[in-house]
Amino acid sequence: MESHSPAAGYQLVKLASGAHSVRSLAHGETFHPVIGPAAEAEALYVRQLHALDRLKQCADEFVIWDVGLGSAANPLTFLRLSNGCAGRVRIVSFDHTLEPLRFATAHEEELQYVRGFREPLTRLAENKSARFTHGEVEVTWQVHVADFPALIASPEAQNWPKPHIIMFDAFSPARNPAMWTAPLFARLHQLLDPARPCSLATYSRSTLLRVTLLLAGFYVGVGHASGEKDETTIAANDLSLIEEPLGADWLARAKRSTSAEPLWTAEYKQAPLSGLSWERLQEHPQFKRA
Repeated sequence: MESHSPAAGYQLVKLASGAHSVRSLAHGETFHPVIGPAAEAEALYVRQLHALDRLKQCADEFVIWDVGLGSAANPLTFLRLSNGCAGRVRIVSFDHTLEPLRFATAHEEELQYVRGFREPLTRLAENKSARFTHGEVEVTWQVHVADFPALIASPEAQNWPKPHIIMFDAFSPARNPAMWTAPLFARLHQLLDPARPCSLATYSRSTLLRVTLLLAGFYVGVGHASGEKDETTIAANDLSLIEEPLGADWLARAKRSTSAEPLWTAEYKQAPLSGLSWERLQEHPQFKRA
């Protein structure tokens, strides 16, 4: 079953799982295309990042960076699952458009994860910020509508609240290479507070991405399965947040891979590791542990 919204450039689609999701006609990609928005957000981001446990343990404001707001499934799933928790949450979302958010808000009947959040989502779309209470959680939500690679490189980024978790959910590297470059992830790592453990999850398991994260300064590990993917990727500035760090076997496979060199510019291409990248990988503290 499909319903179209040509003016907005988005389409409501029913997945094989029975859940509904949103498809971008311009990008030719469906958000959370296999098991559905709420199920994927729960498995990939909320559970894998131990977001609820970390919220419960946080005495201060718990900060989430939501890179690729889209139809808001990831932060909304976190909030819905936070029932029973108490605390203060600040969500900082990033996207180049709010159209999928508006589209999702208008289709809350089909997109069940939106239900109950229409009013704050409407304010978020109108004002780029919203404050509200969900259960015993006080929520401050702001969204930056801009080109993320340019925004993160700006001096302004240094003033963003430092995150505890990062939900990284951009369109794929082949479709949107500017969001997956080595300079972008190096800057992302630079913006973290070294004294605040922070973990990042994303749906890709590609060698290219994992090398990029490692060379940016992150520790990197095997992420949980999600949908048709038997692995995803988790990264952190603190090794203790990684349950299954990449090891010597993965390093050997990366050396043999024909698609492992990071994207140094916003042009998608596949290439084996350069000599310099290989040397830097071997020197990463993750692979020099006793």
